[in-house]
Order: sequence, then structure tokens, then C-alpha cells
Amino acid sequence: MPSYEEVRAAFPVLEQYAYLNAGTNGPLPRVAAEAMIAEQLVDLAEGRGGEPYFSRALGMRDEVRAKLAALFGVEPAQVALTRSTTDGCNIVLAGLDLGPDDEIVTSDVEHFGLIGPLHASGARVVAAPEDGIPEAVTERTRLIAISHVSWVTGNSLDPARVKSEAGLPTLVDGAQSAGAIPVEVGALDYYAVSCQKWLCGPDVTGALVVARPEELPVALPSYFAQAEHRPDGSYVAREGAERFDSGWIGTPSLAGLSKALDVAPEWRFERAAEMAAKCRSALEERFEVVTKPDHAGLVTFRPTSDPTELVEKLRGDGVIVRELPGRNLIRVSCGYWTSESDLERLVKTLA
Repeated sequence: MPSYEEVRAAFPVLEQYAYLNAGTNGPLPRVAAEAMIAEQLVDLAEGRGGEPYFSRALGMRDEVRAKLAALFGVEPAQVALTRSTTDGCNIVLAGLDLGPDDEIVTSDVEHFGLIGPLHASGARVVAAPEDGIPEAVTERTRLIAISHVSWVTGNSLDPARVKSEAGLPTLVDGAQSAGAIPVEVGALDYYAVSCQKWLCGPDVTGALVVARPEELPVALPSYFAQAEHRPDGSYVAREGAERFDSGWIGTPSLAGLSKALDVAPEWRFERAAEMAAKCRSALEERFEVVTKPDHAGLVTFRPTSDPTELVEKLRGDGVIVRELPGRNLIRVSCGYWTSESDLERLVKTLA
């Protein structure tokens, strides 16, 4: 098992910055960047066509799909490869074919990447407090759509509990949970993630877990939707969630994501939780912290000065965090790579 020092050394950005912004983009591991460059050089020299190229790319898709399935405790046949969390949300909502007579219950602390697609679905959207989701359900409710961890507050909305209490189909935005905390999709119906955040993969990579792929119609077909098709466009759907794959992913991105998924150590969740707890404890001595104890890797606080200026000041001192625009909040992301020294730099600059 690799030591903490060995794992931290995998991320060159940490040599210069206290990088506390995985909620936007995680630090990119050296091995992922090297794998991406190597694949780009192959593409440059050999082109991107021919049977060997496509066979290798399809094999890489299978490899990444299997690794993601293991991470979420599901079968590879339940995992679709997408470009983002929002991609996954749109795929599900298009397939459900909701209308104005239907209702979706969500929370009032959701990212536009979820609530934008909810609005576009045409259904009535009900935004409830993050701790009041089951109480907002009515006989018109056809879907519950919430984050596992709110991108604003950093609090878990406990989708498994909500699903159990409401007994309705549930779509989960896992952008701030996958890779940050243990995720067992279990009884949840749809779970969408972005792989460039806490999983530290390349940009424009994501996944969608579909518990029962055969029950969700394909409304946004890519080439991967079909096992065979006819001149009029009618087709035989592929087996499993591969039918929902949102399109081609280049071999550089596949290679980088596969390597990034291998970097995370077995102790990643315990370490991230420890660092988040220490961050929260240090911040609450001087600020209002809106994140509850023992939730996830995000710690959100309300600064006593202009947040935009403060984030820029922190950046100037080598500390990278995120302002949440229009909310007078700053968000700190603590991962398994975070050190006590990173947190000390944060607190020192804030002081």
C-alpha cells in the first residue's frame, strides 16, 4: 500500500500550491498526464483510424467502465460513459419523457447542471430545503432529483435515505461525492458523476449508473446506442447501460482516466474526512461555517470581507479555493492528497 508521501508526490501541482479546489477540478496526477501525452503521440504518428486503433479504443472503454463499476459497487453493464454529470442528468430526463402534469422534487441548493435539465424537462419542479425532501413529495411526484453532496453547503442530502422514505425513482447528482466519500449506488436508480473532479481524471469525462438499463428508453442516442441499425434509423439497442454512452471518447482521455482511477489509495476516504474535519475546525474559529460536521470533502464558510477579493488574495499566496458567486461564500475542497501544511497556508492567509 502506498504511503501518504508517495501518493501526494503523484500530484505535481501540490509542490507549488495548496490546491483546495477539487470541487471544480481535481489535481491531475502525473501518471495520467503522461498517459495522455503518450496516446496523443501515438495518434500523431499513426493516425486515428483502422481496425487496430478502434479495437484498442473500445478495449480502453471497457477497462474504464469496469473500474468505475467497481468504484460504485455495480456491474459494468450498469455504467454508461458520458462527458459530465449534466450529460448524465439530461440522458435520464430525456428518457423519462416527463411533462407538465408531472412533478420533480429537488433541493434548493442544487447546481444548474442538475436544475437546468430539470427545468428543460417540462415537468413542474419543486425545490425544497435540503433536509426536507421527503416532505415535499406529493401524488404528482414522478422523480426525486438531488445531489449526494451539495456543491453549495457541502452537506450530504443522504439520497439513499430519501429514496427509502419516498419510494420513488431517484436521480442523483454525484459530482461532489464520487471519489470524495464512499459511494454505494445500491437501490438508487440513476447516479451521474463527473470524473475530472474528485476522481482527478481528464476534462470532459463522466459516467452514469443506471440500475435497470432496459427500463429507461434511449432518447438521446449516440453511435453506441445500437448493436445494429437499418437505413431508416431504427435499431437494436445494445445490452446494458452502454446504450446510453454519450459519444466517442478519445484514447488520450481514456488512458488518463484509467491511470487517475488507479492512483487513489484504499485509505483515501478516511484521509479526506480527517482533513475536512481539521479544515472545518480551524475555519469555525473565525468564520461562519455552513457545512455540518462529518459530511464530505467540501467545507463552505462565509467570509467577513469581499469573497472575490479574498479568493484572489489566497491565490496570490498559493492557496486555490472557490468563491460561490452571488452567495457570499467560499468553498474549500479537502481530498486525500490534502496536507496539514495546505490547511495551515489557508488559515495563515485568512488571518
